[in-house]
Amino acid sequence: MKNRQTIVIIGGGFAGVELAEQLLKADINGRVVLVDKNNYNFFPPLLYQVATGFLDVSNISYPFRKHFRSADRFSFIMGNLKEIIPLENKISLNCGSISYDKLILATGTVTNYFGIESIKENALPMKTVTDAINLKNRLLERLERASKTDDENLRKKLTTFVIAGGGPTGVEVAGMLSELRKNILFKDYPELKNTKFDIYLVDGLSSILAPMSKESQQYAKKTLEKSGVIIKLGQNVKDYVDGIVHLADGTFIDSENLIWTAGVTAQKFKGLPEESFGKGNRLTVDSFNEVRGIKNIYAIGDTSLMTSDPHFPQGHPQLAQVAMQQGKLLAKNIIAENQGKEKKAFIYNDKGSMAIIRRNRAVADVPGPFKHFNGFFAWLIWIFVHLMSLINIRNKITTFFNWLNSYITKDQPLRMIIDPSKK
Repeated sequence: MKNRQTIVIIGGGFAGVELAEQLLKADINGRVVLVDKNNYNFFPPLLYQVATGFLDVSNISYPFRKHFRSADRFSFIMGNLKEIIPLENKISLNCGSISYDKLILATGTVTNYFGIESIKENALPMKTVTDAINLKNRLLERLERASKTDDENLRKKLTTFVIAGGGPTGVEVAGMLSELRKNILFKDYPELKNTKFDIYLVDGLSSILAPMSKESQQYAKKTLEKSGVIIKLGQNVKDYVDGIVHLADGTFIDSENLIWTAGVTAQKFKGLPEESFGKGNRLTVDSFNEVRGIKNIYAIGDTSLMTSDPHFPQGHPQLAQVAMQQGKLLAKNIIAENQGKEKKAFIYNDKGSMAIIRRNRAVADVPGPFKHFNGFFAWLIWIFVHLMSLINIRNKITTFFNWLNSYITKDQPLRMIIDPSKK
């Protein structure tokens, strides 16, 4: 067995946590160091429910130190990666530096504004827990303002919501906002009973849920439109200034609420050569997730671009299942290498994709003879899969009871404006 080694993982999302858990279960002669800018793991697919007041932050997040408390070969560092120094097997953080024997980059993605500064400055993203809390605060503050104003144009602007991006997140936000409009908002804000609360879903492609089947796309579109969501396809948001959303065809929408779910990009890291980065700033890796041309540095999950999988020659979709499967296999390969055994190339086992639309309505594309589900059964599958994907039993239980309460009452008492930034 090799000498004691230090395995450093940057990023505590799906890929990073899965890798750390698998390594710590094994009897390897080494230390696992997890670095993340937050001191907690969170579940991105449910951020939109925090943003709309249907779940509390604690339902979808959990501290790393608590989660790995019983692992004596584990260390956690809260910090940001500043530079990688491959020749010295060392990384520089905003809180110091650390040497590694193996470095794994599992940093996920960040919001992509496509270089449009006005959108970056004024839109409401939803990529992090902070984004979700900020989005909830801003939406509630604008509803409070709308309930007090006598200016009809301002009230309409404050209560019009534009979601840019027709992927799963955009569809789920639009559906949740339609549920709020139908069951809650007029009860909480009786002053706004005669207000329309327009909800727009805008996407540059010809369909929503582009990666999914046509059956799922059509069902989702029909369900959203039946819920009163106005869908504009083939339209990119080009600018957002003074509360006016400018579309590619020259039309515009007056709205104080542009919710940006239109794109993501991976991050670049100082110290790695430019040729290591591919489309969307993803690091190009071989079939074992090692960054091409660089020893001892790996990339997994959304930040990696692997073209060796015969079923995905353009790279894998940026999904949680890809991240978790890569994290699990990389752990096995590190253990195998440590024991002088042969490593295994990564082949993605596609388990399908799904999106919730609104109460009792979802779509699911799965492998096998029954390829497409929609409606109530797909909604039940979505509920089960997302509950089981949460990081521990506590989060599973609290989220289940929150959902049960919301389902029975068609309400949720989590619409509080708590904004420490105003101190």
